[in-house]
Amino acid sequence: MCGIAGIFHRDSQPASSVALKNMTDSISHRGPDGEGFYVNGPVAIGHRRLSIIDLSPLGHQPMLSRDSRFVLSYNGEVYNFNELRLELESLGHGFHSKTDTEVVLNAWRQWGEDCVLKFNGMFAFAVWDNQERSLTLVRDRYGIKPLYYAEWNNTLLFASEQKAILTHPYAKKDLDKEALLEYFTFQNIFTDNTLLKNIKLLKPATILKYKEGNNSPETKTYWDYCFREPTEACNYKEYCEELDRLMKQAVNRQLVSDVELGSYLSGGMDSGTLTALASQYLPYIKTFTCGFDLSSASGLELGYDERIKAEAMSALFKTEHYEMVLKAGDMERCIPKLAYHLEEPRVGQSYPNYYAAQLASKFVKVVLSGAGGDELFGGYPWRYYRAVNCSSFENYIDQYYVFWQRLIDNSMLKKLFSPIWDEVSHVWTRDIFRDVFLTHQNELDRPEDYINHSLYFEAKTFLHGLLVVEDKLSMAHGLETRVPFLDNDLVDFAMKCPVRFKLNNLSEVLKINENETGDKQTKYFKKTNDGKQILRDVMGRYIPSYIVNAEKQGFSAPDSSWFKGESIDFVKRSLCSEQNNNLHSIFDRKVLNGLIDDHLSGNQNRRLFVWSLLNMQQFLNLNNHS
Repeated sequence: MCGIAGIFHRDSQPASSVALKNMTDSISHRGPDGEGFYVNGPVAIGHRRLSIIDLSPLGHQPMLSRDSRFVLSYNGEVYNFNELRLELESLGHGFHSKTDTEVVLNAWRQWGEDCVLKFNGMFAFAVWDNQERSLTLVRDRYGIKPLYYAEWNNTLLFASEQKAILTHPYAKKDLDKEALLEYFTFQNIFTDNTLLKNIKLLKPATILKYKEGNNSPETKTYWDYCFREPTEACNYKEYCEELDRLMKQAVNRQLVSDVELGSYLSGGMDSGTLTALASQYLPYIKTFTCGFDLSSASGLELGYDERIKAEAMSALFKTEHYEMVLKAGDMERCIPKLAYHLEEPRVGQSYPNYYAAQLASKFVKVVLSGAGGDELFGGYPWRYYRAVNCSSFENYIDQYYVFWQRLIDNSMLKKLFSPIWDEVSHVWTRDIFRDVFLTHQNELDRPEDYINHSLYFEAKTFLHGLLVVEDKLSMAHGLETRVPFLDNDLVDFAMKCPVRFKLNNLSEVLKINENETGDKQTKYFKKTNDGKQILRDVMGRYIPSYIVNAEKQGFSAPDSSWFKGESIDFVKRSLCSEQNNNLHSIFDRKVLNGLIDDHLSGNQNRRLFVWSLLNMQQFLNLNNHS
């Protein structure tokens, strides 16, 4: 796991080694074990190394092919690299190292762009072709590893993080106000935009190719999710046995490492499953949990601290267990550092992830995460999977779109954004929402079809947002996070697994307003423990029944209570002060303060909105927007 960066002048001007060094220095946290550079005419490619497989100098990057035609700067892990190495050796390729990097390089030599179809893993890489005079950027299927790019003055800049691009003299920090509207609707960005104009996030499963002297890049999507009901009869027992096999295979594949590996253990089923299976191969594996001081919490938040469950599973699986307890002050204290590494507001609250990664990094360099289990197997049954009482696709979009307005609904957008409304009034976020489904418009005849549509949407948007956050916050601490639920074979299985094997009571429509005040646990969450049914049944072989049958919780924190309790002065000082409040250049001051007061007074639960504002303010500070 590493950081990559580079410069390509398509007008053949010479690239600057100094500019490249500044780019890689800015992301040194991603690769503290070494650095490397390749500069040749219009191209400059850099690398920061976090050594995981083959710790020797033979893994140095950028890596050149034997014939010096191709130059590779690679970030990630291809877990089936040993099998691919054997295949490539049979085709005449030689190897100097034991790295997966050299396998990726030789695979590119052998199969060109089609090699990515063979890769089972997480990756983002750049390949320079000295013969064709082209630069190609590639990102993995699911978007586990990020890759940003931008163009100014006929120059392409790319990097694992935006901050590397921003070190270049050509870079500008102009706010993308259209993306801002998108974010404050969904608490996420569904397009390839970022909050900075011109900087794009390469879409998952995308190959982007630039040629010297050619102003039009070539873009290719090589894979997409496809959730479909099988056409043949399905035997539940056979599906269970296959899921059991695939889960073991996925975990075993992702344990390959030449450094110590651990696992998050939140107290929930997904991380518990990974720990249970990993402990069969790695006795006394290290595990990590973050809990919360709940002295001021109430209602649903009282269930947020899962340390007792995590400790029980640690004892059962004989792990070496570490935990930390977060308080309101920890949340306040970490926001500047978190915003620096996250670079722009994204989905979720995320500071618990920052501290979990910090804890794990003190003991290991690689950690397993349970991300993906919920999105693949229907783990959020309150998320409107049962929004199936629809008359058409457009009717479905209308209903589902309303649910996903997580921060501000349409009725408030114009008022809140009045200082910039003339610049964004043409943006209709329903169109952005609808466009997610452009390549997944299957027949919508049954409840299962609509649910598969929802699973597709959440994998493409919510899961992708979580993966971006997880990468940034783990790499901030020089930690590699692996996600076994996103093993290719396991994902392929999950996409064709019948919905009735994942969710019960498909005819029941359950709608939850996540911003509702009061005791949602009593009202809703006792009704929502039927997601991931097949996963629960299979993993019940390995983890305790009280974990398997628990209501879905998620890795959340009690910030709703903290914002209007222990951290109320912090929130007021940060967001309500009239002096040096750069938020007022974007938001209407009166409307903004009214929305914040709604939460502080307890009239509305706007915890996600308050959290997003705190991050947005830091983003504006970092990018010199007053």
